[in-house]
Amino acid sequence: MPVDTRPEREEEELTGQMSFLDHLEELRRRIIHSLIAVAVALGVCWTFADTLFRVVAVPIRKTGVEMIVTSPTQAFNLELKLALLAAIFLAAPFILGQVWLFISPGLYKHERRYALPFIVSSSLLFAVGGMFGYFVAFPFALQFLIQWAVGMGLVPRISASEYFDLFIMVELGLAIIFEIPALIFVLARIGLVSGPFLLRNTRYAVLIAFVVAAIITPTTDIPNMMMMAVPMVALYMLGVVVAYVFGKKRTKEPGD
Repeated sequence: MPVDTRPEREEEELTGQMSFLDHLEELRRRIIHSLIAVAVALGVCWTFADTLFRVVAVPIRKTGVEMIVTSPTQAFNLELKLALLAAIFLAAPFILGQVWLFISPGLYKHERRYALPFIVSSSLLFAVGGMFGYFVAFPFALQFLIQWAVGMGLVPRISASEYFDLFIMVELGLAIIFEIPALIFVLARIGLVSGPFLLRNTRYAVLIAFVVAAIITPTTDIPNMMMMAVPMVALYMLGVVVAYVFGKKRTKEPGD
């Protein structure tokens, strides 16, 4: 006896035709789930707050510059910020899964099988972006800024709060920037972008990269802006290669 698949098909069609209010409700649900995941991860990371402080303080201690606090609550607040940063990295796979669940209703059924490659690759790239920030970008920016102050005859004594705020901004900025290849992979696989299209628009991508770098860079100097812009451009070009290798024309397969 043939199985009636009409209710399932109707549900799939309705899933791809959500109203604006439905999209808002779905977005609210995904944001709440992500916040809960971050809160749980924060509880875990808070137990390692002292260790996180010592690890993040390594770059400035290598310069010999003294950090100071200017209020009784500043030390507690900065450890809380560090625990929150670590919680975001720890919960990143779940958060990226929520991102996928938010966009998946607008995809064909056969396109939804890219969920695992997207979540795995984007999670790895998020972590790599953080490591690049910690081992390369942030120490370079810090050394540059301290040498600039010393060259002016100033004696650096840096506020611990400002130091850690700078660190957090660089880490999160680069972690997000490193998501570019994973995003392009998914867009290319479902046929929304292609290698030739991305290559033709490289000049606009470079312009956008430098504009974004100018906005998120903590200082106005060219070297630190390049610290953000160059990885963006390099990752975009990597994305172009990814689109050439994995891209295809978007099609609606039977059963979608």
